[in-house]
Amino acid sequence: VQLQASGGGLVQAGGSLRLSCAASGHTFSRNAWFRDAPGKEREFVIGTRWNAGHTRYSESVKGRFTISRDTAKNTVYLQMNSLKSEDTAVYYCAAALSSFGDIERSYDYWGQGTLVTVSS
Repeated sequence: VQLQASGGGLVQAGGSLRLSCAASGHTFSRNAWFRDAPGKEREFVIGTRWNAGHTRYSESVKGRFTISRDTAKNTVYLQMNSLKSEDTAVYYCAAALSSFGDIERSYDYWGQGTLVTVSS
């Protein structure tokens, strides 16, 4: 099983960016995105249980970020709008086979990370 994250880059504050996480080998029941900002611990950003239609957001991104997937492509997306300088981080996608488990912590597989830099 591999997760391949892509789509990071440099964007101005207020702009938008969409990250992709392509999976091979499995269709997952639960996906999430995390981020590592400079000098900070890894932070949960957004996660969803697909069958339940349940999504949880970090307060810092609520109303600006959304998660979606294309099942035909086995790809999960993170749409980021109204980006702020504090969103600058390396973003990681994560996936779990089971729908159960802590949506903010418990994942089986991780992507390699993609850097998002928001200039103010």
